[in-house]
Amino acid sequence: MSALLLRRLRPLRGPSGLLFGAPERSFSGAPPPLPAACVRSTFVDFFRDKHGHLLVPSSPVRPRGDPSLLFVNAGMNQFKPIFLGTVDPRSEMASYRRVVNSQKCVRAGGKHNDLEDVGRDGYHHTFFEMLGNWSFGDYFKEQACRMAWTLLTEHYGIPADRLYVSYFGGDAAAGLPADEETRHIWLEIGVPACRLLPFGLKDNFWEMGDTGPCGPCTEIHYDHVGGRDAAALVNSDSPEVVEIWNLVFMQYNREADQSLRLLPQVSVDTGMGLERLVSVLQGKTSNYDTDLFTPLLHAIHQRSGVEPYGGRMGAVHGGQVDLAYRVVADHVRTLSVCIADGVHPGMSGAELVLRRILRRAVRFCVEVLRAPQGALASLVPTVANLLGDVYPELHREADRIMDVINENEAHFLSSLQQGSRLIERTLSRKDYKHGDFPASVAWSLHRDLGFPLDLVDLILEERGVQVDRQELDHLIAENQKVVLEMQSGHQSQVTLDVLSLTELQHLGVPHTDDTLKYEYHLEQGRYVFPACRAAVLALYDGRSLVSEVSEGQRCGVILDCTCFYSEQGGQSHDQGYFTRDGLQDVLFPVEAVVRAGGYVVHQVTAADSLKTGDRLQLHLDQAHRLSCMVKHTATHILNFALRKVLGPSVQQRGSHVSADRLRFDFSVKGSLSISQLQQVERCVNDIVSANQIVHSQELPLQRARSIDGLRTVDEVYPDPVRVVSVEVPVSELLDDRTDRETSVELCCGTHLLQTGTIEDLVIVSERQLVKGISRIVAVTGQEAARAREAGHVLSQDVDSLSARLSGSAPSCLDVAQRLSKEVGLLSDAVDNTLIPQWQRRELQSRLRALQRSSNTTVRKLETKEAAVRAQALLEKNGRKELLVDSVETDSLSVLMKTVNQLSSAAPLSHVMLLAHQRHSGKVLCACQVPKDSPAFMASDWAVAVCHHLDGSAGGTEVVAKGTGSSSDITEALRWAKEFAFQRMK
Repeated sequence: MSALLLRRLRPLRGPSGLLFGAPERSFSGAPPPLPAACVRSTFVDFFRDKHGHLLVPSSPVRPRGDPSLLFVNAGMNQFKPIFLGTVDPRSEMASYRRVVNSQKCVRAGGKHNDLEDVGRDGYHHTFFEMLGNWSFGDYFKEQACRMAWTLLTEHYGIPADRLYVSYFGGDAAAGLPADEETRHIWLEIGVPACRLLPFGLKDNFWEMGDTGPCGPCTEIHYDHVGGRDAAALVNSDSPEVVEIWNLVFMQYNREADQSLRLLPQVSVDTGMGLERLVSVLQGKTSNYDTDLFTPLLHAIHQRSGVEPYGGRMGAVHGGQVDLAYRVVADHVRTLSVCIADGVHPGMSGAELVLRRILRRAVRFCVEVLRAPQGALASLVPTVANLLGDVYPELHREADRIMDVINENEAHFLSSLQQGSRLIERTLSRKDYKHGDFPASVAWSLHRDLGFPLDLVDLILEERGVQVDRQELDHLIAENQKVVLEMQSGHQSQVTLDVLSLTELQHLGVPHTDDTLKYEYHLEQGRYVFPACRAAVLALYDGRSLVSEVSEGQRCGVILDCTCFYSEQGGQSHDQGYFTRDGLQDVLFPVEAVVRAGGYVVHQVTAADSLKTGDRLQLHLDQAHRLSCMVKHTATHILNFALRKVLGPSVQQRGSHVSADRLRFDFSVKGSLSISQLQQVERCVNDIVSANQIVHSQELPLQRARSIDGLRTVDEVYPDPVRVVSVEVPVSELLDDRTDRETSVELCCGTHLLQTGTIEDLVIVSERQLVKGISRIVAVTGQEAARAREAGHVLSQDVDSLSARLSGSAPSCLDVAQRLSKEVGLLSDAVDNTLIPQWQRRELQSRLRALQRSSNTTVRKLETKEAAVRAQALLEKNGRKELLVDSVETDSLSVLMKTVNQLSSAAPLSHVMLLAHQRHSGKVLCACQVPKDSPAFMASDWAVAVCHHLDGSAGGTEVVAKGTGSSSDITEALRWAKEFAFQRMK
């Protein structure tokens, strides 16, 4: 284990002063505290059984199709399509009116980021459970407030005199009045006016984002102390008075111009952190003292080399140890939940955040808690025991979670060792005692190796050196700028907002009939797609519905029917164009096709005027559609083949189908072997060559889920749902009339009718995105044939080069270098050409062996040539104290070896050799001085000479090399000799 991990950890700033774990508090005359599991079930039962709410399971912490979020960070995330009006009217979600659930949430990275606060107090977490109830156009403020108050005071038994309520007090600048309606409701419920407090936009007005649904909120706060007036501590970040429940009343829509419009349908969105509620009900001031954490803290102590957890806070004796306990307990919960949901530590986005969480946990585990390597992963079963009854995937995935944590921990410890060596090498190149350590090196350590910046500071501080902080801040800012540009790089789509969607419904505009997208057939081996004529029902200009758009205007077009496929389920949207009746020669190219709330929106830039009521002819790009169908059906077969070859543990983690290739992400412990890649390809192509029939049938969602072997992903499916199977009809799968294994999935995409149209499939790339998640890229048809042909040609080239290298060894250095260069060029071609991945791996292995062999031959011949040159120079110059001369060679390696041999023969000599390339004017430079030479360092000599020659150089005190340019080698030699002579005097 790296010695760095035995160093002291830089003290982390926490709350000033001293705050020991407070004694347990209890409600007077109350029964024993409720266990956390009962707190959770009481909440769900109250809303489900007493108030008719539907229990909806927690969604995974990886957001469903929402690029604005790294993680699900609130209970409402999975219901955003309802708030935005974009929910598929055929889905179960569209029928939701009253909902209750307990949602897994992660707040680390992005807008809501609690990572750096975790451990410093008793209530911040990266992972937490959000208890919530929702009303979508059902009840509103009064019923929401009354239910919340009843649950807290009557069912949980929280004394009313411990509770304070805040509400929105209005904002004159924003033109928003105070929420007097909510204030009067609370007064009627019985909340005293002195405990009913108004606050502004920051605390009591909730917004989903820069635009979209928003509204005032009212919050219920709890005073841990009681028996006093604690109104001044509400919303003051006091650990003694904490918010426990937030009730949001969505009644406005924030427009792009920042104005507010009333929503046509109001909703309620409430959220209460389970951990904080449990601490209140169990009489604890710290969440870590509840039964959600105490078993975990005990397990950490059993694996550590420190005293048990003491609940201490702040910069006090033992405070750092207890902070580490809290960090590790919190982080291992987050790691377990995220990995179980398919988010693995990686290099970007949510994966990068999770990598930082893991590495932070490892550091505290090893540096502060003195736990052995592997201790972090060994806590996963304890997490599963605590949370697995509610989230069974934690039990199911426990072994995989531990493997991922252990692999990433080992990699991090290795990175620490590598990073410390890089720091030492950087420091040894120059005396940084009075200068700044290069920010670029510090940033590279952090970005590429995951080396914590505070650890870089600590190591440098011990040597009296510091990072150039200004330059480092600049690099961090530049990186953040690049990340933001990448996130916003895609062209914005014309997407209907919730008000326009509601207006369409009020106007009676029917949902788009897009069944034609499935109505194609085979005729004499060719796919025939239906003609489609449609009427323009509505136009959207990006802000509101309009009756007409003019030439050059970008807009969304809603038709009564369409044959275009809208982007969903990982399949790209269709391409093509419209023509307008009476204007057949003017084309309206379709730039994108998206679905929103049952409407298919065709994004176009109008080539001429277009108005509602116009009749259009839709022209589908049939070649593009057929290519997408090929790739989509091939993706299903690939999914089946991977499961068949690798086993049932393989789970789909993402996919994308476009006209030119398919991409498929799946869970697997490591990269596939050459043999496994060949087996998967063979399995797919056996199904392709059998030209099996592809069946599809629409079924009620519940009935479809009963099919044995059905493959699904985390999506909201419509009901009824389309089921796609290969070879075996869906009806047979439903009735269990077959024991044949086959591909069967819920899928809204467009598919082939027979597999033979795929022709061939070649996996051209397979790599691990992060530990435990691999990505396959594959091509089909003619692209696959070209990939196989390219692979065959490269294989022949490798065979030919191998034969030449395995013959008699070249006796000439030029020939050997040429062969070595050929190996390098061929390696580049194998790395970058579209060929079968199994063949790429095979050829790469052969080429690595050839490269090692050719490099060895080159080194031997260089050494031999250097020996001849060194002997000639010794005969010419003798063993002088200063030897400066020129040789004829175009190899810097030969020049260095010649210098080395001269120095070995004359160990007290200061040697520099220059090699002039007459055709280019370039000068190669190499030098060596005696070890501990009092005169000068080799690096100083080479840098001075090459700088004189308008070039650059580098090296150590003893050996150095560089390049420059000159038309007069004699003058260059004279200058080099004069520099050395002056220093030696």
